[in-house]
Amino acid sequence: MSSKIYGYFFIATTILLLFSNITNAQPKKGEFIQGSIGLGMSAPYEEYNIMGTGFYAQAEYVYAFKKWLGVRPYAGFISTTPSESGTDTNLSEYRVTSKAFLLGGKARICAPIPWVAPYFELGIGLSAGSFETYTPTDNIKENGVLMHIPVTLGLALGKDNGVEVAFTYYYHPTINQFSGAAAIGLSFPINR
Repeated sequence: MSSKIYGYFFIATTILLLFSNITNAQPKKGEFIQGSIGLGMSAPYEEYNIMGTGFYAQAEYVYAFKKWLGVRPYAGFISTTPSESGTDTNLSEYRVTSKAFLLGGKARICAPIPWVAPYFELGIGLSAGSFETYTPTDNIKENGVLMHIPVTLGLALGKDNGVEVAFTYYYHPTINQFSGAAAIGLSFPINR
């Protein structure tokens, strides 16, 4: 299963690199649509080596007030299953999983540097789906709508900062877990 995910990630990366000449990330003012895809993961707040891995996708409407500041309403999806390779053998009966639709808004602060523009995002949102945090200290199973706090660290790469590479996390305080992804994204301007 994991080789299939890596294959999809490789194909997505190749497509993103081919389209990078016609895209723009936030280091410009204006409105954009952004799409991201990546390897999803879920883990507990505690320091246990228990993980879930899977798929992540997200779309955003971007309104950049300035080159360095923008707001981003988003909708996304994450699905993780227990990972044998990411979990200690002593903890194999435990698991942390998420299968959820994500909806919310976040703000981005960006250093508008050509070729490599680092950025940070923070916001608030809702996750609708099923979640499980089963560790030596927690046994939480939730279905429904939960609040999450999205936090992202990333780089907008290329001449026009057209390709984004990011680590994004969704903290779920009520279930003692976070979901996240290593993702690659493209932004397309709405008005050229």
